Amino acid sequence: MANDLQSPSESGVTSLVTGILNDAQDLMKQQVALVRTEIRDDFRKTKEGALSLALGAGSAFVAAVFVCLTAVYLIEWAAHPNLPLWACFAIVAGTLVVVSAGLLVAGKKKFDSFNPLPDQSFEGLKENLQWKTNLR
Repeated sequence: MANDLQSPSESGVTSLVTGILNDAQDLMKQQVALVRTEIRDDFRKTKEGALSLALGAGSAFVAAVFVCLTAVYLIEWAAHPNLPLWACFAIVAGTLVVVSAGLLVAGKKKFDSFNPLPDQSFEGLKENLQWKTNLR
């Protein structure tokens, strides 16, 4: 029975280490909850933005078709005796190809310039994991 007793200093150290481990686990749970919340918020914002972009792109596409047809017939009207209708369509199509290529390159650069994941939360979670694994 005398062997079952722990000295007060051993008991204090054990409870201190247990408390630190419990706090670390609580911190990990909070970090995971924070990451989930940030991802959920980012997804909601992305969904709302994508919906607005899709509606805007759809209406812009219809408008662009009418503007292009107007441009073709305007060129044909202005240069009627010199250019056939197919050449007017080719001029408008070539212009659209050049503008579209520029926009695609600019859009790709924009997407390459950001990271959609919550970096700060992941870094905090990574630090906590490293700290916890080094403690054991």
